[in-house]
Amino acid sequence: MFIEYPGYVDTALRLLEESGFVAYAVGGCVRDSIMGKAPDDWDITTSSTPEETISIFKDYRVIPTGIKHGTVTVIVDGVHLEITTMRIDGEYHDSRRPDNVEFTTDIVKDLSRRDFTVNAMAYNQTSGLIDPFGGQQDIKSRIIRCVGNPDTRFNEDALRIMRALRFASVLDFTIDGSTEESIRSNAHLLLNVASERIRVELIKLLRGKGVERILKDYKDVIFTIIPELKESDGFPQNTPFHIYDVWEHTAKVVSGVKNTPALRIAALFHDIGKPQKFYLDDNGIAHFKGHPELSAEMASDIMKGLRFSNAEISKICDIIRLHDTRPNGDKRRIARLCADYSCDTVRQTIELMRGDAAGKNPDYYEGDIKSYEIAEKQLDEIEKSDACLRLSDLEISGQDIVALGFKGREIGTVLNKLLELIIDEKAVNKKDILLDIAKKLKNI
Repeated sequence: MFIEYPGYVDTALRLLEESGFVAYAVGGCVRDSIMGKAPDDWDITTSSTPEETISIFKDYRVIPTGIKHGTVTVIVDGVHLEITTMRIDGEYHDSRRPDNVEFTTDIVKDLSRRDFTVNAMAYNQTSGLIDPFGGQQDIKSRIIRCVGNPDTRFNEDALRIMRALRFASVLDFTIDGSTEESIRSNAHLLLNVASERIRVELIKLLRGKGVERILKDYKDVIFTIIPELKESDGFPQNTPFHIYDVWEHTAKVVSGVKNTPALRIAALFHDIGKPQKFYLDDNGIAHFKGHPELSAEMASDIMKGLRFSNAEISKICDIIRLHDTRPNGDKRRIARLCADYSCDTVRQTIELMRGDAAGKNPDYYEGDIKSYEIAEKQLDEIEKSDACLRLSDLEISGQDIVALGFKGREIGTVLNKLLELIIDEKAVNKKDILLDIAKKLKNI
């Protein structure tokens, strides 16, 4: 097997080897190369100590990012490259990092501390592939399997449970039986993991091509970190438009929307409020009136706990809140939504609606999709026309309104009225026309 390195990786490996040390590309970059994918980043492990590594790269910028655990970051050709000394980990007491590490020159000992076999491979062009735990075969078999004892791996760092689900989702692999059993029995350990770390892995999991399967097969793990979702599991929808319970529908919607973080998160939470808003009418048909607003409120609280940014929370909650605002062919309605939110939010909401339709009764799919296509075309027209959607877009200012004799709150009231008339296509955004309308409002 031959793996070709990028130039900056080749430079780093050559400098380490010319200095008398052994060095390998290691981990995910080796896995991706074997799978025929271009790695997003490259990591190097070496027999040199951090101090020796810093000395070797004295002519480069070096950042001692994790020197206690053997890692330094070297900037080669403008790229940040992590170089870590081969090591044996000590005991873990914080479910994240070992209390201490022992440096080693034995690559197999270093690989034995890693999480999964597909990530426990190393390579250099002198020794070839170093694969003591069968990672290459597990790639061929499309399996995620822990290195060594799964209970030990997950007790060292419980986030590895989420990483297992993430890799299974992203790579569309299955999880080995003993690893799966350990995941389920140790899922409670995730409650000890920092929310920020959970958030990062959750987003990556949701963006995987195998996400629907993982959400359904490992719902117990998902409900451990987001217990508010559990009530959706098995909750019937009892309407002609739905043939799945709320959780299975949710999994299908997540898989069906465009692969962006905001949309995948919005899809995960879009119906979380349905069980609380459920009621049956006299015909035995279920209704969930008000569930988008409640879902947005619940999603906001959950995302705050997971340390999403305020901007992310606001955007995603707007999409959730609007997802049941069905297009009715009225372009003015689309324009008003753009004015109240933004055209980008409206576009993403339509995309969520499209994914929502794919997770419903297929008998209604074509009709729904047609209405969304019309709405998207209307949105395109609105954006291309550079429509007046905000007060700042008006060809008239507050000073113009003051000059007509309006005072205080009247000024804002008039400007908002003019904007509404333009959005409703009852007025044109031209200063002379708007001044005439404002004068008439003064005389009312």
